[in-house]
Amino acid sequence: MANREMAVYCFDTLVSHYNNDETPPPAFDDANHPLFVTWKKIVNGGEPRLRGCIGTLEARRLINGFKDYALTSALRDRRFPPIQSKELPFLQCTVSVLTDYETADDYLDWEVGKHGIIIEFTEPVTNTKRSATYLPEVPAHEGWTKIEAIDSLVRKAGYNGEITESVRRRIRLTRYQSTLFSMHYSEYLSYVKATRGGVAPAINGTSKPAMAFS
Repeated sequence: MANREMAVYCFDTLVSHYNNDETPPPAFDDANHPLFVTWKKIVNGGEPRLRGCIGTLEARRLINGFKDYALTSALRDRRFPPIQSKELPFLQCTVSVLTDYETADDYLDWEVGKHGIIIEFTEPVTNTKRSATYLPEVPAHEGWTKIEAIDSLVRKAGYNGEITESVRRRIRLTRYQSTLFSMHYSEYLSYVKATRGGVAPAINGTSKPAMAFS
C-alpha cells in the first residue's frame, strides 16, 4: 500500500538533492512493486498542474525505486523543465504502487477510476510497435469515456494516423490497480518537525525552510 512515509521519502530525496546531502533513511518496509512518482505544482490555491510523472511498470525494490523516480520525475521528465528548489513550497507529491496486473479481453475490458491501463499495438501501415500507460486516476480526473481514454493513450504512444475501430482492435490491453498517497510540501514540513525534533529542512544551505507566500 502506498503511504505517507513513501511520499516523505520522495520529498527527502528531492530536498537532499538540492542540498547535496545524504537522504535520510526511509520509514517504510522494502518490497518489490511497479511504482510511479508524480509531482504537481499548486499556486494560489488553483488546480494542481503536472510538473513531472515517471515510473516503472516493472517491479522494483520500493526504496531504490522511489529514490530514483523521485528525482527522475522531478528533473528529467522531457515534457517539463526541471523542478527548481524555489518551487518546493508549491509542490504536491503523489506516490503510486501498482498491483493486480491482468490481461484484458479487449480494449474496453476495464473500468474508469478503478484500473490503470497499458496498451500495446502495432501501427497498421508501418508496423511500428507502440505502447503507453495511464494511471487509474487519469481518465477519471479528465472525465473521459473508455474510448476517449483509449484514443488519448494511442496519441500518447506516438501514433499520428487516423484512429479507427480497426486501430483500436489491434490493441493488447493490460489493466492494473494501484494504491496512492498524496502529500503537499507543507504537510511534509509538519511531518518532519513532528518526527525529527522540531527541525525543518533547510534549502540550499539557508537556515530557514522554504515556505510558501500567498
